[in-house]
Amino acid sequence: MRQTAVLVLLITLSACTTVRVNKVDLGGRPLGVVCIENNPKVLVDDFVPIVESGFERHGISTVLQQPPVPATCEVVLTYTARRGWDAVPYLKYAELQLSQDGRVIGSATYRHGGGFGLNKWASTQSKMTPVIDALLIDY
Repeated sequence: MRQTAVLVLLITLSACTTVRVNKVDLGGRPLGVVCIENNPKVLVDDFVPIVESGFERHGISTVLQQPPVPATCEVVLTYTARRGWDAVPYLKYAELQLSQDGRVIGSATYRHGGGFGLNKWASTQSKMTPVIDALLIDY
């Protein structure tokens, strides 16, 4: 009985983090400059700078654009990010989608399932760096 109670407690205290990535695959062609379509609904203050630095780390230049993105942007990154709240705000969900000429060429999703896991309070950068790296692994 005691072992069952400990197992239930451990399951309750753990948090489930899910990351899904469809990496960018352009068959070796360069990605070029990525236009990031600003999403004013995102309240995670450091999200865009972290995404910009992640792309820069892979040698990809970015330009933040207000919607609608100009037609001259061949590659466009759209994103959303939501905060959760547990004593302090934390990044709970993020989605990145890269499109080239209207066709999705890569996407990534980060989701923290809640619970009592201490990793929910990790920085936006520590959560998004591996997601961006997996998205752009070939660059």
